[in-house]
Amino acid sequence: MKPDLHEALKLYLVTDPVLHRGRGIIQTCEEALSAGVKIVQLRDKTASTRSLFESASTLKNLCQKHSSYFIVNDRIDVALAVKADGIHLGQSDMPVNIARSLLGKKSIIGVSVRTVEEAKRAFEQGADYLAANLVFPTETKKDIKEPLGLEMVSILSKASSLPMIAIGGINPENTSLVINAGCTGIAVVTAIMNADSPASEVKKFIKALTNYHTIK
Repeated sequence: MKPDLHEALKLYLVTDPVLHRGRGIIQTCEEALSAGVKIVQLRDKTASTRSLFESASTLKNLCQKHSSYFIVNDRIDVALAVKADGIHLGQSDMPVNIARSLLGKKSIIGVSVRTVEEAKRAFEQGADYLAANLVFPTETKKDIKEPLGLEMVSILSKASSLPMIAIGGINPENTSLVINAGCTGIAVVTAIMNADSPASEVKKFIKALTNYHTIK
């Protein structure tokens, strides 16, 4: 049985087509899911539709085996084809309300935001969660020049009642900072995908999250 979405969002893995130490996306996700990740987003802006569909189909089954959520980045057609749990949208993607009409009421829809206006619009159109896009500098977000910083993350977290995750340069050491700024959880790419041991890294994040909530 899958956990409550709010609980799953505490540690959210986003894939990368290159950063996997030669293990491949599937094996890396398998190790991360086995260690406790409960939500995975397939993100690959370079893959062909056929290749993306095949990866999505495999990952969907893998997530299902681990009672975890499977999200597709951008591609509503692929999400529909593999019956993914949901979709993650950027500001240049399909509007949330249109995506909802295509995917249905039960699908999870997340939206990347950088401004209060974007956060409010996503909420009003029916998104399920927000992602504060690029909190700290990272090489995986080359299209965004300036990181938001913790103060802006705090402002965004108060812009709606939706749960919000932080993405961009997140590691076990700064996890408590973004949670303290108002985030429900963290989205991680490099720190897990490119780790020597994805499972060990996941455990470090889980420990950091557990310690934060225990102390609070």
